[in-house]
Amino acid sequence: MTAPKRLIVDPTQLPVVLQEVEQALVDGQWIQLQAPKGASPELPAASACPQGAGVIMASGGSSGGRSLCLQPAGHLDQSATATGRWLTSLGLELDQMLVLNPLPVHHMSGLMPWWRSRLWGADHVVLAPALMRDPQALLSHCRAMPLWYSKPRVVSLVPTQLRRLLDHPAGVRWLQDLAVIWVGGAALPIDLADRARALEVRLAPCYGATETAAMVAAQSPERFLAGERGSGTALGDVELRLEASGALLVRTPRLAIGRWQDGALQPLVDANGWWRSGDGATLDWAADGQQLLTIHGRLDDAIQSGGETVFPDQLAQRLLKEAHACGCALDGILFLPVEHPEWERRLVALVRCREGCLATDQWHQLQSRLEGLTRDWLPAERPIRWLQCPGLAVTDAGKWERKRWQKWADLL
Repeated sequence: MTAPKRLIVDPTQLPVVLQEVEQALVDGQWIQLQAPKGASPELPAASACPQGAGVIMASGGSSGGRSLCLQPAGHLDQSATATGRWLTSLGLELDQMLVLNPLPVHHMSGLMPWWRSRLWGADHVVLAPALMRDPQALLSHCRAMPLWYSKPRVVSLVPTQLRRLLDHPAGVRWLQDLAVIWVGGAALPIDLADRARALEVRLAPCYGATETAAMVAAQSPERFLAGERGSGTALGDVELRLEASGALLVRTPRLAIGRWQDGALQPLVDANGWWRSGDGATLDWAADGQQLLTIHGRLDDAIQSGGETVFPDQLAQRLLKEAHACGCALDGILFLPVEHPEWERRLVALVRCREGCLATDQWHQLQSRLEGLTRDWLPAERPIRWLQCPGLAVTDAGKWERKRWQKWADLL
């Protein structure tokens, strides 16, 4: 049995990278897709990898700890098939699609657009990070494509990318050109959903993970535009239910075979084949009998503060929406817990301002406005400290590196 191969994903050489992935599949090779920067984790032993080709990717897992997730190629095929059936139900022809890909290939969300296009016989176009940061250049580049007006266009975005595009007139026009815009990687902020809906941008909020080979639930653009919230309904090969704690449980034939951690392959599912996602969720029933999924954030991010259960991510989204509504020029807010002698834990707020680093008097003015917006919140929900953090940003996959920002805050 051949040992797994590590492939460094150079974003400037993606055609070459994807050719190497294709060759690994032909050779029946397991391959780890590694980010161009950062530590290289220990690869799984050859004996841990089943016969045939597969992909190894980093994942936060249900507990938030970093590990490597093992997904056989057949599972990614099943995922692409399930997503294809979902698109077909919308009246789209798979081999006529133009699949746009602005996400990093070393993440499942960036690998799957290419993988789907292979199975569907669709065209696949990589959108470079520099283009995604320049909406006018993005619009000009795409509208110059020979296939742009002749094929339905689909794309997967994270909320950070969506916000940048909605903030620019050319970005809005680009979004309005698309048939389906999956938004995942993090919860879709309410203010972004409302803005997109008002502009008739065809969002399809979705939910998935590396462990599930990407998407397991999605909301159709029609239901989104009609005002429905949440992440839609389960795809055809997926079952969803809730644990007593409120954690979402997922069962599907394409769950990863395990997680390589601390030198061993750890089981992913329980005895009945359910994977505990670690995300808090609700499952409701729509008037037409469809089960609707709403994700509330990581349960392991919830904190106990003075007897209250507090969800920092939800509070940060709420404040960001209210701050934008009153004209505060903010680009990002992250709430982090700190130990507190009386309350067990309290929140501190890291804030990134749109103008960069503010002068002391300007920062104090903004801080006063933010404190005013949170004055009516429960005491446990109000930050006890506000920190200006010009470098605050999510990863390319739309995730917060909480440990990194916690260390940053602890140094102040």
